[in-house]
Formats: sequence, structure tokens, C-alpha cells
Amino acid sequence: MLKRVKSYIQKPKVIIILTFLLALALWFWFCLPRQLFNSPTSYVIDDDQGQLLGAAIAPDGQWHFPYNPNVPEKFKQCIIAFEDKRFEHHPGFDMLAFSRAIKQNIRSKHVVSGGSTLTMQVIRLATKHKRTFWNKLGEIFMALRLECTYSKNEILALYTSNAPFGTNVIGLDAASWRYFGRSPDKLSWGEMAAMAVLPNAPSLVHPGKNRQILLRKRNQLLDKLNRQGVIDSTTAALAKLEPVPDRPMPLPQSAPHLLERFKADHQNDKKGNTRIQTTIKSTLQQQLNDILERHHTILKANDINNIAAVVLDVETGSAVAYAGNISHPEDPEMESDVDVVNAPRSPGSTLKPLLYASMLHDGLILPNSLIPDIPTQIAGYHPENFDLGYDGAVPASRALSRSLNVPAVKMLQQFKYERFYDFLQKAGITTLKKPADHYGLSLILGGGENTLWELAGAYADMARVLNHYNKYNGKYDTADYHSPVYAIQPAKKPQLQKTGLLDAGSIYYTFQAMEEVMRPGEEMLWQQFSSSQRVAWKTGTSFGFRDGWAIGITPKYVVGVWVGNTDGEGRPNLTGINTAAPILFEIFRLLPVARDWFDMPIGQMVKIKVCHQSGYRAGDYCEDTDEMWVPKSGLKVSVCPWHQLVHLDASSKWQVTGDCTSPENMVNKKWFVLPPSMEYYYKTKNYQYHVLPPFRSDCALAGRSNPMELIYPKDGAKIYVPLEADGSRGRMICNAAHRQVGVKIFWHLDDKYIGETTDFHQIALNPPAGKHKLTLVDGNGNNLQISFEVLAK
Repeated sequence: MLKRVKSYIQKPKVIIILTFLLALALWFWFCLPRQLFNSPTSYVIDDDQGQLLGAAIAPDGQWHFPYNPNVPEKFKQCIIAFEDKRFEHHPGFDMLAFSRAIKQNIRSKHVVSGGSTLTMQVIRLATKHKRTFWNKLGEIFMALRLECTYSKNEILALYTSNAPFGTNVIGLDAASWRYFGRSPDKLSWGEMAAMAVLPNAPSLVHPGKNRQILLRKRNQLLDKLNRQGVIDSTTAALAKLEPVPDRPMPLPQSAPHLLERFKADHQNDKKGNTRIQTTIKSTLQQQLNDILERHHTILKANDINNIAAVVLDVETGSAVAYAGNISHPEDPEMESDVDVVNAPRSPGSTLKPLLYASMLHDGLILPNSLIPDIPTQIAGYHPENFDLGYDGAVPASRALSRSLNVPAVKMLQQFKYERFYDFLQKAGITTLKKPADHYGLSLILGGGENTLWELAGAYADMARVLNHYNKYNGKYDTADYHSPVYAIQPAKKPQLQKTGLLDAGSIYYTFQAMEEVMRPGEEMLWQQFSSSQRVAWKTGTSFGFRDGWAIGITPKYVVGVWVGNTDGEGRPNLTGINTAAPILFEIFRLLPVARDWFDMPIGQMVKIKVCHQSGYRAGDYCEDTDEMWVPKSGLKVSVCPWHQLVHLDASSKWQVTGDCTSPENMVNKKWFVLPPSMEYYYKTKNYQYHVLPPFRSDCALAGRSNPMELIYPKDGAKIYVPLEADGSRGRMICNAAHRQVGVKIFWHLDDKYIGETTDFHQIALNPPAGKHKLTLVDGNGNNLQISFEVLAK
């Protein structure tokens, strides 16, 4: 038997037939392309509930949303009834329908019906073959092959996503929004029936044309659905009263800048299709847009044209509202197409809280440690406070809440700008493209560039760490520091460790200081109302009034606002407090009020005695102390440097030494003493400060601390003296401080006497370019000498 079969198979005709059948089987199996549809699709973003936020037309000029596996039940019933009533049962080719079509075409002597199944139409849409007999035959085989791999629901989804719906609209999703302004799942029976008849003759939807033909086809389908029992007669009658689609509608554009950002991100990384579900909440997004528009109307009167804002959810770091700019595409002067949320700009003072937290974390200061606030010049860099005044010394927390520049620079000088630069990079700031030395100390006052996206993200990271501290039993999750996101991300398992980039105690006190900032127009009255939202917040203003910033934090949300001009033009009063802060708090009024504030991370704290006057750890000479919870790193902070033991005579009116008074006749007192330059400004703002008594005249000078200090210039300073308005050479103003009231200071420049001052020690000099020596001698014989250089250019 086997021999007979073998000899039969070896016959040439049989070999040819078997070869043909094998080739046919191989062609049948591989006849489908690996990717059925490769036409470009529109970029589409949906909100967190799957509703359309915005879409951009595809590169080929078509409105074509990406493949959607979910076909609405109404459309399924309509399209099967209209196009392919045996779709659920045939293998891809319907012999009955094909035979009927041939008879109708022969009877009419022209093509009136194609007899194509929905499966065959999917093949034709994918291959775009012309309608010939051989192509039709190929479609049949390919349709049969398609049915071998794809389910009926998948085939129907392919058809629904790629069928033409008139003009330049492809797919049901795009058609539903273009013709009815709603998603397909919200269409009525009348609207869905109109959608079902369009792919058969998409030209019916041309505005002003073929209205009656489309209406008749739609109504015939509704009658058919009624006869089949899909809908009742009342539903069919009511559906017939609905109008058919006319002119295409504009698609929603609630977040145009986020759409463009997604488009750019996708083009850089081709993973995934061109539609995503974002984390944006539609209602909040629209309310945010309305707020920005309202404020834009006011601000543009001052030629301030642009506003951006973002709201982040702290727990996930996801954006729940994203407005990259106001949206006025009709006015090119507004430059509203620029996405400022993701644009590097000078951040002004918005980095100061990060420095404050870093210094607390490193044990360099306590929350209220006094920081010098005096005229400062460091290697030619001369920072000034916004109000051009000085406090002499100010608690670090108050320096932060008041956003004082000089204390911030003093703190960065102590912390080292190189370390702060590294910290910012670890915190997710990617916009500092140049080495740390390029920015120097100006980094803390906006000398670099940051984006609203990354800044808001950095503060969300801090809030997240603080929220999680107790949840993770005092440990830190490295994943708590991550960039913000605008698409839903899978949850990650915590990777816990004992330490973090910033400890929870330092973050807690940073937010406490930020909460003390006075809100615009409210003068702290918000604290009197229990319903008021507790917000830790910070403003920033860039040099030249080009950028106004405001960032606010609660346990649940971070809100960031930027105001300015995208072309960098500065405007008067373009400050964070005047322009961005009012928008910030109006946005917070939209958000749910958090019941609880951040919990104090007691596990990260220790209770120590703190000097009430200096804010440092209490030393032996600190009498007025406070018991205070501080971060554990506060144990490394030095003891109070400003308290000392002072020796007075029996009257307590004069300081004395062992050279003029015996120890048993001395009165020893603990005294809070600031350096002369700090004292000069501090005593004018703090009435409780007591200046040291002068030394008694019969006491020797040896061993005394110098009661004089030169405020400006400092030793080694390099100074440029600008020209006056009339072209003449200007003068430099030298300023000194003396502890003793009424004492004269005698000034000498290059060993030549130039004048004397009393009480108010200030003198104007006009030295030529070159190196100079300035000498001060007071009436008690104390002297002070520094060197400085006047630059020619």
C-alpha cells in the first residue's frame, strides 16, 4: 500500500498539483501584511475618564484616530444590519450575499452591489486595491485568512477604526466628534444609524449636499432595526426626527499645549500609538483655562501677554491640569503657541526653600538661626534685597518667608554653590546645562534657568516624602523623587532605605516657613477662617521683571504659576507677588480643602534647647532659651556664636578688663552681641537689642575686640565706579559701623586724611583706578585697615 502511494506521489502531475497546493497554502497563510493598516493617525489626548481633551490632524491631512478595540453596541447593531447581516456566522465570505449581488448587477447591467462582507471591506481598506475581478478574488482569500487569526469583535473594531466617514474623516471615533461633538458611546440611535450608512457612501455628508439621500438611508436603516426587534417603533419614530450631520464641528482643545507636548514626546520615542489617556481632570482644566483668561484680560493692559499654570497631584506626581499658555492662536503677537510650562526661564527666588531645606538637612542651621543681612560683596558679586534695605540679621525662616536675597546668598556661600548645584540635579532639575562655576552664588537668585514643570515636580517630591514618612515607618522611598507625569503610570513597589535626599524634618520646617508668607490682599486674615486652605507657597521674580512665579504646596496638590512675556520683555510690576500669586490662590480655591496639614515627623526630630535670640543651639551664656523640636541633624549645629560673657564695672555702665579693675570688683553679665556691621542695622529694627557699654577710659586697649567694622567696601573688593548722567566720574560711598554712639571716626585714603564722621559713618570717595588702602581710626585709638581695587572698566 505504501509503495503504491509513494509511486503515485512521485508522478509529475501529482508533484505539480501538490507543489501548487503547498504554494497556495503558503500564500494563503502569509497573504496578510504584518501590519494591516499603516496610515498615519491623529494625535489624541483624553482626560482621566477617557473623554476627549484634544486632537491634532494626522500628517496626511485626515482626521483619523488610532485603532479602538471597543465598538459601541449601537454601532455594531447598525452596521451589521446595514452592511452584513450574516457577519456573525460567515467565515469572511458570504456566498449568499455574493450570489445576490451578481444577479442584481446582471439584471441592472451595471454594478449596484458588491456583495462584500465587513471582513472583505477591512481587507479593501487595508490594501486599497482597485475594484477588479482578480482583486475581488484576492479579497475573498485574504478575508478568509483574516477570520482565521482575528475574532469577529477585532475585525469589527478594525472596520470601525478605519472606514471612511466623509470629507477627511476616518473612523467612527473621529466622525462622532467631527459631526456630533460627542464620543461614540454618547450617540443616539438616530445619530448612530447615520454613522452606519456613511462608510457605504461617504460623500453624503458633504455640507449642503445630499441631505435627503442621507436622511432616507438613515431612516431605512432605522426601520430595518425596528423590524429586527433591535429597537421598538417609538424609538425608531423619535430617531427619525433627529437631524443628520451637517458641517463638521471643531474638536475640543482644552489642553492644546499638552497635546503638542505629547506629540513631541511621541515623535522622540515612537513607542505606543498616538492616543493616550492623560491624568488631566476635564472640569478642573476648563476652570483653570477660564481663570487664566480672566487674568490675561487684566495683565495685557500692562503688555503682559502670557500665563502658564500646572496642578500636580502630590501622591502620584501626575498633572491634573496643564495650561502651557493662554490660547489665542488668532493673534500671533501673543505667541500663545509657546508651552511655557516646559520652557526654561529664570526662576527668581523659587529655589530658596530648597536651599533652606538642604542646610537644615546638613545640620548647618536650625529653623530660626540668625543669618547676616548686611551689604555684601563677594568676588565682585553684590546682591541686594528687593526693598534695598537691610535687617542686620534675620532668622533663616523669616528670611525665607520674606524672600530676602542677601541672607540667601550668605546661606549659599556657607553651603557652597557647587553642592547646591549637585543637589538640584539629584532633585530632578535638568535645565542647568553649564558647570556650577558658571552660575556661582547667583544660582539662588535666578541666575540659572528652570521650568515650571520641574520646579513644581521638585516640590511635589518633597511633599510626597513628608506624606510617606509615617506611612513607611520612618524610611524613605527612592522612587518618591521622580519627574511629573501626564499619563497614567503603573504603581511601583517602594524601595525603602534609612536616609533620603532630604530628611522629613527639614522638609516639614521648610513648609512651615513657606506657610508664613503673607498672602496678596489678605494680610494674614486667612488664618482667622477655619475653611481657609493652608498653603506653603513661594514667589519669584527674575531680574529685569521678566518672569513672575508662584508655587504652592498642600499635602494633596502642588500648583505652579508663571506670568510674563515669552519673548523675555520685562514690564513694571511684573513680580511674582503681584501677578502670579493671585492666580495661584484662585486656583487653590478650586481644589478640595485638605482636612489635615502635614504631620510633624517626630521620628526624625529631637528636642533641644535653642537660644531664643540667635536661633542656634543654646550655649553656656544663653539665658533665654526655648525647648524646640528640630531635625536630628540639628545636633550638629554649632552653639550660639553671638552670646558672650561681658565684664562690667560695679555701676554696669562701663566695660572693664583685668588691667583696670580687679576681678572681685567686676560684674559679669551674659550679653547678646552681634558684629558691628550686623548690629548697625539690627538695632534699628529690634528695640530689645542692647548695645554693649563702652570701655572705661582707663582700661588698656589690648584684648578688646574692635568696635568698628567696615560695611562697604570689604577687604580685597574690586570696585567699578560708573559715570554720572553728565559724563563725569561718579563716587563710591563708603560705609562703616561703630558700637559706641557719638564716637568720631577719622578716614584716611592711602595714608592721607580725607575727613571725619560722627554717628552716621558714611563718606563719598573718588579714588582713581588702581589699588588703594583705606584706614579708619576712632576717637579711642581703635583702627581698621582694608585694601581694595578700583577697576578702570
